[in-house]
Amino acid sequence: MTVDGIEDYMLQCTSKQLFGVECLGCGTQRATVLFFKGEFAAAFHMYPAIYTIIFLLLFLVFNLFVKFKHDFKIKVGLLLLNVAVIVISYFIKMSPYL
Repeated sequence: MTVDGIEDYMLQCTSKQLFGVECLGCGTQRATVLFFKGEFAAAFHMYPAIYTIIFLLLFLVFNLFVKFKHDFKIKVGLLLLNVAVIVISYFIKMSPYL
């Protein structure tokens, strides 16, 4: 299966289907596909938090094998950064509708 074929298996947003309003995670799947296709700018425009999420996941995997002194503080900081980017980008995306 290529990256192009995965688009057939994407889940639809329940919030958007039921209420007509995008949720905080709308665009994550499409941005991930764009990232793996090598369309990095398009992935960022689709879902700005894609890069902070990838960085957090890479750090978590790295931390499974390498432990160090302030790893918990770094994890919390990266998590808060992700939440901030997700919420801010959501409000920017939804601002024309407010």
